[in-house]
Amino acid sequence: MAERRNIVHMDLDSFFVSVERLYDSRLMGKPILIGGSGDRGVVASCSYEARKFGIHSAMPMRTARQLCPEALQIRGDFAKYSQKSSEITEIVRESVPLFEKSSIDEFYVDYTGMDRFFGCYKMAQELRQKIIKESGLPISLGLSQNKTVSKVATGEAKPNNEKQIPYGEEKPFLAPLSVRKIPMIGKKTSHTLYNMGVKKIHTLQAMPAELLESAFGKNGLMIWEKANGIDRSPITPYSEAKSISTENTFEQDTIDVGLLEATLTAMTEQLASKLRQQQKLTSTVSVKIRYSDFDTHTVQRRVFYTSADHVLLPLVKALFQQLYQRRLLIRLIGVRFSGLVHGHYQINLFEDTEERISLYQALDRLNGKYGDKTVCRAVGMHVGSRKFNPFNGKEN
Repeated sequence: MAERRNIVHMDLDSFFVSVERLYDSRLMGKPILIGGSGDRGVVASCSYEARKFGIHSAMPMRTARQLCPEALQIRGDFAKYSQKSSEITEIVRESVPLFEKSSIDEFYVDYTGMDRFFGCYKMAQELRQKIIKESGLPISLGLSQNKTVSKVATGEAKPNNEKQIPYGEEKPFLAPLSVRKIPMIGKKTSHTLYNMGVKKIHTLQAMPAELLESAFGKNGLMIWEKANGIDRSPITPYSEAKSISTENTFEQDTIDVGLLEATLTAMTEQLASKLRQQQKLTSTVSVKIRYSDFDTHTVQRRVFYTSADHVLLPLVKALFQQLYQRRLLIRLIGVRFSGLVHGHYQINLFEDTEERISLYQALDRLNGKYGDKTVCRAVGMHVGSRKFNPFNGKEN
C-alpha cells in the first residue's frame, strides 16, 4: 500500500502589500493598490480592504480606482519583494526535507513520512509561526494529501490562518465551493462551465469524466480529477541552479552590431516563450560574448521574477552593450536565464497593460500550435529561418 502523502501549501497573504506595510506601518488597515501608475496599467496586488470593493489582481488600474477612489496607489519596489521572498525561501529551506517554490510568494512542502515522528500539521503550524516571527509577514497554509486540495484549503483559510483537510474529506470539503476555486479553472473555462449549468464543484463531481473530456479535451479529465480531490503531481524540488540558456557560434566572426542584436533578440524572445510554456520565471539574466581571440566575458544582473519579452529584451541588450567594449570580431554570443522558479505570473503585471497581456497570450498560443517563430519581432526574422533552434543557435 502506497504511503499516504502529506502536502502543505503556504501562501503569503497579499505579499506585495504586506511587504509595503512592513516598511510603512501607516499603510495598515487602508485599501492599497500596487501596480502600474498609468491609466492603462493593471493591479499587481491589492489589500483585503481593497478587495471588499470588488478589486482583484490583473484588474485594470482605472477600474480599481473607480471602484475605490480612496485607495492608496503604490508603484511597488521589485528589489524589496525579491529580497523578502529570498529570506522566506531560506527559512523554508532550513526547516523542511523537501519543498517547491511555485511562485515568488507560494511554497509546497512535502511532509510525507513525517507523521510517525512529530505530526505533519503541528510541524506545518510551527513553520508558519517561524516565518511570521522572522519575516514579519502574514502567511496562510493548507494541509491535505495533495497539492490541489492544499492550495484550495489555503485560499479558504486566508487571511493569515491555517486549515487541514483530513484523509477522506477531500470531496466533501470541495463540494460546496465555486468551480473557480479549482486552480486550473480560469475565466474562460468557468464561463463555459456556467453555460453548462455548472457553478459548484459538487456538480462537477457528479458528472461523468467522459463528458468533461469531450468538452475540454485532455484538460477535462484533469478538471474532473481535481474536482474529486485527486492530484498525483509530485513536489518539484526547488533549486537556485536551474537555468535555460542558448549560445550561437557564428560561421564567420562578425562585428556587425545589427546582426548581433538581432541574434540576441531572437534567442531572448524564444527563451522567454519557453519560460512561459513551462510556467517558469527567471530572476537572473546573463549575457556572454567570445571574441575571435577566444577571450570570453560574461555579465549578469538580477531582475524581478519575470518571463516577459519586453522586460528581458532591453536588459539583454543593455548587458550586451556593457560587455561589447573592445569592438573586435565576435565569435560567439549567449543568453542565460537562471534562478528559475515555477510561477503563476505569466508576465510582469507592474508595467503591463491589458492589451499587452492579451498579446502575450495570443503569441504563445500561435507559437505553441504552429511552432517557434511563427510570430516574432521583425528584427529576429532574418536570423536563421522558421527552423532556427534558439537552444543551440543553429538551424535544424
